[in-house]
Amino acid sequence: MEEIKFEDAIKKLEEIAKELESGNLGLDESVEKFEEGMKLSKTCTKMLNEAEKRINILINNEDEIKEENFTPEE
Repeated sequence: MEEIKFEDAIKKLEEIAKELESGNLGLDESVEKFEEGMKLSKTCTKMLNEAEKRINILINNEDEIKEENFTPEE
């Protein structure tokens, strides 16, 4: 898959979801759209994981600045 921006991938996923939900596609076209959506979903997940790895939080710890990896709260 060609390089795509995260925002563009999300927009395309939304379009695919609307097309699939419409019920106006044939079986073959629905399967193709589903496969495309799954590829985009994996691409988005990969981009988010890479972004998370790059995010660091600086914490002030008694006159010392300490860098820690970002861990999102669940």
